[in-house]
Amino acid sequence: MKIASKSLFTVSELNSQVSKFLDSTFSSIWLVGEISNFHQHASGHIYFTLKDNISEIKCVFFRQYNMYSQLPLDNGVQIKSSGSIALYKQKGQVQFIIESLKLEGEGSFHLAYEALKIKLMNEGLFLDTKKKRIPNFPNCVGVITSGTGSVLRDIIQVLKRRAPHVKIILRSVIVQGEQSAQDIETAIKDLQRVDYIDTIIIGRGGGSIEDLWSFNNEKVARAVFLCKIPIISAIGHETDTTITDLVSDLRAPTPSSAAELVSLSKKQITDKLYISFQKIIQKILTSNYGRWQKIDSIYLKL
Repeated sequence: MKIASKSLFTVSELNSQVSKFLDSTFSSIWLVGEISNFHQHASGHIYFTLKDNISEIKCVFFRQYNMYSQLPLDNGVQIKSSGSIALYKQKGQVQFIIESLKLEGEGSFHLAYEALKIKLMNEGLFLDTKKKRIPNFPNCVGVITSGTGSVLRDIIQVLKRRAPHVKIILRSVIVQGEQSAQDIETAIKDLQRVDYIDTIIIGRGGGSIEDLWSFNNEKVARAVFLCKIPIISAIGHETDTTITDLVSDLRAPTPSSAAELVSLSKKQITDKLYISFQKIIQKILTSNYGRWQKIDSIYLKL
């Protein structure tokens, strides 16, 4: 683009010309850098500075673009962002308008994970005293997972074998990708509206840290914490630990073991009934023995 050939501009004219130049030259680019001065406005817009070891630029991640982002952004996180350079004409400030972004390298995933982990831990979301008790004999279990994956099949198989009387309500979700975190958060809220659900299982199969990233989302973590129904998490392999695992009321190493935790086997139920029966008999015998002693003492005094 050719800038207008004149030597005298008003401020508005100059900013308008610069804005047009930037729009036409940097309309769709990728920018790599480290986040600093991070701030999320009440409106949902996110503002921060992106920097390298020499320079920095102001960035805006508007709500309509970030509302489905599952990344826990914070200061110090390295990102790769897509967007365009624009001029905020009222103040003559150059800024980068971000439309999408991703973490740059596994090290940044770990950094973002640790940052959110520390933040939520300091708020008390991981405390044992905040965790709800898992009922021993649930009548209905809500399941949040993919409706077409092996996780659902494993859970159904275990429950049918061990507790065929337990009703299963599936809330199928996207377990990976840009909109998955929002879907999982909504699913938790949806199942809370079903009055007769006793326990919720959130599960998905194994994968890389990127595959499991929806379960390291802050909104998902807070939805789990605020849920009035006890939640068991069964996410990834046993060696994987997500933020959702830490916030949930109980963590299971696999989806099958999660189903076992909410479905006592016939032997376990029989054993519990036998122990209860023995306790009742013992109380009856003890009570009667005390009465017979009183009767004997009265008889001897006569």
